[in-house]
Amino acid sequence: MVVVAAVVAVGVGLAAGPPATAEQGLTKPVTEGGAPLALEPLTTGLTAPTWGTHAPGQSDRLFVTDQDGIVWSVDLATGNKSTFLDVSDRLVALGIAGPGTFDERGLLGLAFHPGYASNGLLYTYTSEPAAGAADFSTMPAGTDPNHQSVIAEWQVPNPSDPASVVDPGTRREVLRIDQPQFNHDAGTLVFGPDGMLYVSLGDGGGADDQGVGHVPGGNGQDPSNVLGTILRIDPQGDDSANGQYGIPADNPFVGDATGADEVFAFGFRNPYRISFDSATGVLFAADVGQNDIEEVDIVVSGGNYGWPIKEGSACFDQNGADPGFAFDADPCPGSEGLELIDPVAEYGHDEGIAVVGGFVYRGSEIAPLRGRYVFGDFVNPADGRGRLFQLATPNAAPGGLDQSRIREPAVEGLDGTGALVLGFGQDHQGELYLLTNTTGTPFGDTGAVHRIIRDR
Repeated sequence: MVVVAAVVAVGVGLAAGPPATAEQGLTKPVTEGGAPLALEPLTTGLTAPTWGTHAPGQSDRLFVTDQDGIVWSVDLATGNKSTFLDVSDRLVALGIAGPGTFDERGLLGLAFHPGYASNGLLYTYTSEPAAGAADFSTMPAGTDPNHQSVIAEWQVPNPSDPASVVDPGTRREVLRIDQPQFNHDAGTLVFGPDGMLYVSLGDGGGADDQGVGHVPGGNGQDPSNVLGTILRIDPQGDDSANGQYGIPADNPFVGDATGADEVFAFGFRNPYRISFDSATGVLFAADVGQNDIEEVDIVVSGGNYGWPIKEGSACFDQNGADPGFAFDADPCPGSEGLELIDPVAEYGHDEGIAVVGGFVYRGSEIAPLRGRYVFGDFVNPADGRGRLFQLATPNAAPGGLDQSRIREPAVEGLDGTGALVLGFGQDHQGELYLLTNTTGTPFGDTGAVHRIIRDR
């Protein structure tokens, strides 16, 4: 598959050389098992759906971000979709090698304010041209970023009316961040049970957390800049440096000059998707790996998740101008004096090339799935299709790696479709949705939303 080959070579930064396998002792194979599932089509004709969420007070709809700039409102009963917000004219030109090619930029995140039913507020994460002063930047003086990640607030005039859509004139910019390269943009926005907005950010792109816009030792290990972190902010506050959001007083680096006040946790490469367990409040992050290991983390305040000292639970060598690689050592070079948190689960690149985070299932339709974290991988290099995994929810404590937790269930309707896994959605009732397309690019009309159901 040409598209998959391009993604492997460019999109997730894979390099020549052997992947991490059980034979190398770095990871264990994913095993079959878990609650058997099936896919039921909900809606089609999208481009590259990446995230699905619900709005408070709107239990009959799923709101889906399409990477090319559309937020779709999808009727859960009929599958009919309509445009809720169009930000396509704000995005950088997508396609790193021109139209029809791969890209990690675009409309990546959407979150509704917990008080949406009364205030109509929502937030987006977009990749935009460098058109304004950045609130955070690692770029050398005189060097332009590839693009900027922008968090913006919008408002719906009448949130109780299903026909009411976003008023484009209400846009308010919250935060703007320089991005050195096109990739590793992360992109999740999610409100926590504390009412704060959490923002996932990659290390700035390229490979091995090195190059222009990357500090010595890697952005992931420098919490004084926001790349490679998860942020925690109050979008309705005003005590930030730009006056457009608030800084929670209990953030771990408030009053500590070694880290930015906004940073909640750090040491990530590309935590593309994060989510809270709606029952326990535990924060999960799926951090896309470099050349060898994909990982799932439980995130805690102030936690350091190791990148680029570690990739997953293994040590990582940035290797200068040559491709970086994972290896086994104890302790890892450069880890002295640091408390690095290992993932709760991981797998090697013989199993997949880019982990796609999902949600802990808290619905009522699939009893055997309750309490399990459901996630996937963009593509299995062995057969060119995406994968869906289950993870028995571990204790709330981070670390405690147990690779045997990962199970791959039988999924009726996934085999033979050529579907690549782009994201997941969760509705008001806690039911889950798989988001796919067949090109792996933000072009075309093969994007689809599938309801995840029990295989009967």
